[in-house]
Amino acid sequence: MTVPTGLMRWTDSSFRMPGRKPCFRLFRDFDTPCRPAPYSCPNFGDRTLITPALPCSSRILLFALLAIASFVSSSIRAAEEKTGEEAKETEFPTEWVSIFDGKTLDGWKATKFGGEGEVFVKDGALMIKFGADLSGANYTKPTPENDYEVELEAKRVDGSDFFCGLTFPVDESPCTLIVGGWGGGLCGLSSINGNDASENKTTSFQSLENDRWYKIRLRVEPHRIQAWIDDEQIVNAYTEGDKLSIRSEVSLSKPFGISTWQTTAALKNIRIRKLTEEEAKPAE
Repeated sequence: MTVPTGLMRWTDSSFRMPGRKPCFRLFRDFDTPCRPAPYSCPNFGDRTLITPALPCSSRILLFALLAIASFVSSSIRAAEEKTGEEAKETEFPTEWVSIFDGKTLDGWKATKFGGEGEVFVKDGALMIKFGADLSGANYTKPTPENDYEVELEAKRVDGSDFFCGLTFPVDESPCTLIVGGWGGGLCGLSSINGNDASENKTTSFQSLENDRWYKIRLRVEPHRIQAWIDDEQIVNAYTEGDKLSIRSEVSLSKPFGISTWQTTAALKNIRIRKLTEEEAKPAE
């Protein structure tokens, strides 16, 4: 390698790194080609600086641009990795995934409505104890926001009001499936266009007994929500053009939670899955 022999003039001033001894000198004549320059640095030891035959100003600019490019590239890489990790965390398969292990409250926590009953696990079931008014549990891990199904088994252990108020996301709008409200039999979605489960197109009354397990299934499709109790469909709502919402009392159940009203409930076999592309086609 040919070493440039241009003269190099130095200033007496040093560039001082915070908390470290000065060791790098600045060029006075930035248009003079540079040559190998031995220097001693108390921070890094003795080194020999070998540089190409470029004007110092150009070389410094090149180094700065390379440093900026490296930083930007690293930042983009880190952002892509984070986005990939987040996407992986929120992806759901089209096969059923259990979100309650029947042994612990892993992924679940009591909803702090105020005056709520205790939430605990007993005999493989998630128990929501009778409270002053509302009691419930929130699922704390990610769930789909659209094109999915939820399935669970629930029973009213004590009380006479709803034992499954399932609050769920529909894209950015929340909604609640009420099972067993208003004295024990009211079912429907709360709310559609500001009307709750007792006064909209999904309102129905079912005969629901205490201390009996019921299989509840909810399906969220583009512009359509369906629900079943056992094998009987209780909701088949086309929602295009409708405004979905929830009652303010259950806002703490968002984005995904189960609540009761002055009722003790038992829940088990709670699972969720993403719909297939064929299943998620918009309703006609």
